[in-house]
Amino acid sequence: MLNARVRSVLMASAAALVVTACGADDVASPGEGVIVVPAPAPAPAPAPAPTPTPTPPATGPAADCPNGTANVGTITLGGGAVARNCQLSGTITTNLVIPRRAGTVYSLSGRVQVGIDVGAAGGAGTSAILTIEPGVTFFGSSGADFLLVNRGSQLFAEGTATQPIIFTARDNVTGVATANSKGLWGGVVILGRAPLSDCATGSPTNPNGTRTDCSGVVEGTNANYGGAVPADNSGRIAFFQVRYSGFEVQPGNELNGITLAGVGSGTFFQNVQVYNSSDDGIEWFGGRVNGRNLVGLGNDDDTFDMDLGYQGFNQFLLGIQTASANHVIEGDSNGNENAEPRTKWSMANATFVSTQTTADEAAILLRGGMDFAAYNSVISGPGWCLDVDSAVTMQASGAAGDEAGPPRFESVFLSCPNAFTNDNNVAVADIQALFTAGSNNTINGTSTLSAIFINGANETARPVFNVTGLSAALGGTFYNSAAYIGAVRDAADTRFQGWTCGLYSSTPACTAVPAIPTT
Repeated sequence: MLNARVRSVLMASAAALVVTACGADDVASPGEGVIVVPAPAPAPAPAPAPTPTPTPPATGPAADCPNGTANVGTITLGGGAVARNCQLSGTITTNLVIPRRAGTVYSLSGRVQVGIDVGAAGGAGTSAILTIEPGVTFFGSSGADFLLVNRGSQLFAEGTATQPIIFTARDNVTGVATANSKGLWGGVVILGRAPLSDCATGSPTNPNGTRTDCSGVVEGTNANYGGAVPADNSGRIAFFQVRYSGFEVQPGNELNGITLAGVGSGTFFQNVQVYNSSDDGIEWFGGRVNGRNLVGLGNDDDTFDMDLGYQGFNQFLLGIQTASANHVIEGDSNGNENAEPRTKWSMANATFVSTQTTADEAAILLRGGMDFAAYNSVISGPGWCLDVDSAVTMQASGAAGDEAGPPRFESVFLSCPNAFTNDNNVAVADIQALFTAGSNNTINGTSTLSAIFINGANETARPVFNVTGLSAALGGTFYNSAAYIGAVRDAADTRFQGWTCGLYSSTPACTAVPAIPTT
């Protein structure tokens, strides 16, 4: 059942949208030989041992902090409990484990870095590993507080379905954050050595034109990312929540909920949620990392944003907007596709619920010559579903560069009053022809989604495209088989239950204070 808070947030922000014993062993000594003695009177049975009184769980703050963190006192959580505040700051240059401990919450102080940049080709800097145990909560107090994993270092943050790892704001742990709170701390930035575009030949970051040492500076920081290691491994991130993040360092230069810059395909990125970021939910800058079970709820700007030659496959995506958002997807490339890696985003089993009612804020915006493929997906909203900008985005595949051809749609269900928009770029008729060239696509469907994002009769009735039959280059070896379109098959589908916040009545509201362990 949908958490009522999701419905209230969406309805408040976009009223036009209709959218969850150890006693004795009883061993007697046998007699021996011919000795006969009278049997002694039986001893009285021992009184039963009293049942031990269970040790009460710890309810107060831990006495100290683990190695690698600083004891900065205690913090009163929402509801009145008190926890030890163990702070992480500076640069981690070793392998550090953050344990789940009773009465302990962790905080970030300023820019917390994992490792020192090893460079595009490696050999420099210092590699380090930050491991975070399931059930740990971190918080930041301002936009200056954020976590950054440098090239050559790794983050192992694998929660579980019942004990997700949560990065959030101080106001959330103290109980004062609301459904309208956003941008209360920085975010999570992960940098890798996988390829990116937009490195000019002869520039300091690409002197030989081969992109073997191509680097870029990620927005919101002065940190470098990129290289020539497509399978670079930045660690494992799973059952992981980021709440109330995003911060404008300067106009147009902002931290997102999660930034993946040059992150390689050797990185594991699944079961991840971003809630109420003031900028994008998840943004990819270059890189080759794939993702599965990704949730964006209530984020400003774009729920999912990709640029600078990102190429990857993503399955089971849930994007739910509020009125302050822009696009659910904003995809971009630099337009010079014969000379640069072309952004290639491929997705299957997505459900996107837009709130926008203006033509320039379509649910999906594709531009700059990027390649795009959508399979078995549902896009719903009160305005426009799809905007394709620029002729280069529409062009057929060619022999040069990384071109793969125009956007592709298979078994995609659009339920917007206006399926396509033309903001002086590509004619609606041309976008429609592109869309209908695929199989089993619906242009003006009637949404029967229940509880905002759960398939109804019309979505369930749509034919399913066999994504596992695609070639490896098109995601066939990554995509899982699913006998339905959209991200959530029905009310019995538990894919997003337990580890998310704010979606179901069985899971906490995102405004709720994260659970701090007591044992």
